[in-house]
Amino acid sequence: EVQLVESGGGLVQPGGSLTLSCAASGFTFGSYEMSWVRQAPGKGPEWVSTINHDGGRTYSAAFVKGRFTISRDNAKNTLYLQMNSLKPEDTAVYYCATGREYSSGTPMNYRGQGTQVTVSS
Repeated sequence: EVQLVESGGGLVQPGGSLTLSCAASGFTFGSYEMSWVRQAPGKGPEWVSTINHDGGRTYSAAFVKGRFTISRDNAKNTLYLQMNSLKPEDTAVYYCATGREYSSGTPMNYRGQGTQVTVSS
């Protein structure tokens, strides 16, 4: 059974930092592209960042503007999102999600339960 468990969210002041983690199990983590997606209250899901299976390539939404860094540790089956210079508009539930298997390109669409990030003074 595929499981994705996010952690690390919380309340932070504007300009602060948080690191989110996503512990993965039930599949060969190192073979899959992984992403972070967020959803703010009353809005649809918004893609944040993607990392390829071995961590060699990353892609991020324009609003990240160098503030967020996606990374992974395949030995620990864990995905990370380092978030700096947080803004109130970053307030959302953050989800990790599986993507494509690197050799076949076959997508595997799972998402975790999410972790709440609230940026407020």
